[in-house]
Amino acid sequence: MHHHPTPEEERAGLPEPRRILARSGFGAAEPLFAADLRACEDLPQAWGTVSSHASRLWTEAARTGHGALDDRPLYWARLVLAARLRAWRPGFDLSDREREELLHLWETSSRGIGDLDFPPGDRWIRVVVTGFDPFHLDEDPGCSNPSGAAALDLNGWTLTVGERTAVVRTAVFPVRWADFDAGLVEEALESRYARADAVITLSRGRPERFDLEVWNGSWRGGGTDNLGRAHTGRVPAPGPGAPEWTRSSLPVERVVERARGRYPVVANTEVTEVPAGGGDPVVRADGPSPGSAARRGGGGDYLSNEIAYRNTLLSERADRDVPAGHVHVPRTRRPEEHADTLAQIRAIVAAVVG
Repeated sequence: MHHHPTPEEERAGLPEPRRILARSGFGAAEPLFAADLRACEDLPQAWGTVSSHASRLWTEAARTGHGALDDRPLYWARLVLAARLRAWRPGFDLSDREREELLHLWETSSRGIGDLDFPPGDRWIRVVVTGFDPFHLDEDPGCSNPSGAAALDLNGWTLTVGERTAVVRTAVFPVRWADFDAGLVEEALESRYARADAVITLSRGRPERFDLEVWNGSWRGGGTDNLGRAHTGRVPAPGPGAPEWTRSSLPVERVVERARGRYPVVANTEVTEVPAGGGDPVVRADGPSPGSAARRGGGGDYLSNEIAYRNTLLSERADRDVPAGHVHVPRTRRPEEHADTLAQIRAIVAAVVG
C-alpha cells in the first residue's frame, strides 16, 4: 500500500480550500493532530487519538448554531487530516489493514456516522437526517453543498410535537462510489431502524425547488465522483433479491402542504425505465411500470439516487414501519445563499414528524 494522498486529499492544497480553512479556524486542527499522532506509542493510543480528533471536528462543525452554515471547513479539514493519517509513519508496527481501520474510524467519526445515537424513552421522536459533501470541485473548488450545511444545521435540533419532543441526529456522506460499494450507507443506517422514527436523506438538486423523490432506481448512470471515478450499471445492492425500484415512505402530500416557503416543494414521480419487454429507455411521469428495469429514479442515477435507494430498501426490510425517503434541496453554491433553504428544510422535517 502506498501512503500517497487521494485525488480528493490533493485538492485540499489548492488556494481556495486553503483560504476557506484559514478563515474558518479549522486550519489549526492539523498541527494539533500531527503532534498527537507523533506521541502515540501503540495502536490503542492511535485509536483514541483518531477518535477524539474526528469527533471534535464533527462537534465543532455542527456546533456553530442556527443560520447560514458553512459545510466547507469540515470537508477540507477532514481531507487534510486524513492525508496526514495516511502518510503517518508511527514508531510501532502498523499494518496496512490497521491503517485502513484507523482511516475508516476517522471518516465515520468526523461525519457524524459514529454519533447517530438517541436518548432512551418514549417521549422522544427520533429523526435521522443525512447530507452530502461538496462535489464538482474541479469546476468550483469553493463550492458548498446545502445538504451538508443542512446536516450541520439540524444536528441536535429539537422540536415539540404534541406531548413528545422530536430530536434530530445527522451525518454527512462522501461523494464517492467506493464508500457506497463498501456498504457505508448500510453501516450507518441499518441499525438505526430499530429505534428511529424517520430517516430522511438530502442532497443538492435543481435550482429554485425542492423535489421529494417518490421513486428510486437501482441504476448508476456513469457520473464522476470526488475521486474522479465513474460507474455505470446496477447498484451493487445489499442482500439477495434487491428490487429494481424502491418507493419513498415519507408522508409526501403532508410535506407538500405544510412545508411552504420561498421554494416550491414538488412530489416528483418521474422515472426513466426500460419497459418489461426491453427496448430503449423511456421517461414515465408517474412512476415505473410493472417489470421494468431502472435507468433513472426521480433523483437521477448518481449517488443521491443511490443513497435514496439503499435507505428506502433498508426501510422496506425493517421490522418497524419507519418513514424514509429522499429530498433534493435547491441548488445553491455558497453558504450565504443557504438561509432560506435551511429554514424550509426545518419545515419539511417538522411536517414529516408531525
